[in-house]
Amino acid sequence: MSTARPFETGAAAMNSRAVKVAGVLFGIGAGGLIDGILFHQLLQWHHLICFSCHPGATIDDVRRNIFADGLFSVVAFGLTVAGVGKLWSALRAGVDHLPGRIFPGAAAVGWGVFNLVEGVIDHHLLQIHHVRPGPGQLGWDLAFLAFGALLVVVGARLMRGAPRPVAVQLPGR
Repeated sequence: MSTARPFETGAAAMNSRAVKVAGVLFGIGAGGLIDGILFHQLLQWHHLICFSCHPGATIDDVRRNIFADGLFSVVAFGLTVAGVGKLWSALRAGVDHLPGRIFPGAAAVGWGVFNLVEGVIDHHLLQIHHVRPGPGQLGWDLAFLAFGALLVVVGARLMRGAPRPVAVQLPGR
């Protein structure tokens, strides 16, 4: 039995693509919010830019950390809202049903992409912060990247296993 699937065409393919884009945007934003809330605020392991991650930090350094973290949160929230808006638009455009695996799979891919891009750029290339600075920081940074890669793989598998939308011509349309 063949596992090949026919190519999607027309409105069904466009709506499926729109739901995937919505999920990825949502996932990138939600991944950023989770990172900011968990690592920046609750655990206080790092900030977007670690102005005060050294013993001689001043109150002005802390204020700059909070401001940079706030800007980061605004962008992450904006991406999350954009994802919800794109999903809303796709649903209004005629997605007859929302397959349960497409949006969560795309959101997992988005979160994973956030981790991979942020991890490579901020932790390794620019080194503006690490997941948990200090002894063992490379291990924490690599675990963050591995978790991102796992999210991408799991999300892609979820989307691949989702039923493909079929364009159906309904009477009267």
